[in-house]
Amino acid sequence: MKTVSFPDGTSVPALGLGTWMMAEKPHLRAQEIAALREGIDLGMTLIDTAEMYGEGEAESLVGEAIAGRRHKVFLVSKAYPHNASAHRLRRSCEASLRRLGTDHLDLYLLHWRGNVPLAETVEAMEQLVEAGLIARWGVSNLDTDDMGELFDAGGEACATNQILYNLTRRGPEFDLLPWLKRCSIPVMAYSPIEQGRLLGRRAIVDIAELHNASPAQVALAWLLQRDGVLPIPKAGSVEHVRDNRAAADLVLTPQDLAELDRRFLKPTRHHPLEML
Repeated sequence: MKTVSFPDGTSVPALGLGTWMMAEKPHLRAQEIAALREGIDLGMTLIDTAEMYGEGEAESLVGEAIAGRRHKVFLVSKAYPHNASAHRLRRSCEASLRRLGTDHLDLYLLHWRGNVPLAETVEAMEQLVEAGLIARWGVSNLDTDDMGELFDAGGEACATNQILYNLTRRGPEFDLLPWLKRCSIPVMAYSPIEQGRLLGRRAIVDIAELHNASPAQVALAWLLQRDGVLPIPKAGSVEHVRDNRAAADLVLTPQDLAELDRRFLKPTRHHPLEML
């Protein structure tokens, strides 16, 4: 599988596993754990979660899924903005680690920008690195101006920015993605199929039929063919994970890409970063 590299040179598979809205229905727990384990077995070894997801329940589910195979996984979690202070971030991180059943995170993110000064969050993140609780840190949902402020606040070690990015959310292409590329910071794309809303779009369906693929595979393949972009789709069943994994083997033609550009227009001006 194609890989994506963080600024420190660490490479991960370009297709990961998201967990937003997992662990919300107890009767699906075994199915969701099986899905995560299947993803790991298929090489989708980056798993993204957050303390916000189910107020920690998703982290607990991930912890159960990776038990005995933690060494295979690149584990990502995120902190609430109100927990990203000098006094609260370590406690928040340690609670996530307990739920995940591990002694460290490979990547820890500020979930979105809140009232805590970015400089304070940067310092708290660096302290977690020094303590060995996290290997690296990054952010989520920060726009171009926010990233500039982050760097001005001493945040040059930021490893990634996790944002809403898909065929219907192309605003970041105007200025945020070029800014991140100049700094060798990869993008983690959440909701890469717009929570399923892309699946019925005619242009995507038509291209899927040409390749004997699913619409979800086309939407994911479009992201995977972009430099430095790492989509993290959520899949709650083994079958769904297998369908997503096949997207990594789908190569869209120049004609496909041109048609998608025609139907899903590139931005021509700055658009404020969108969130779900």
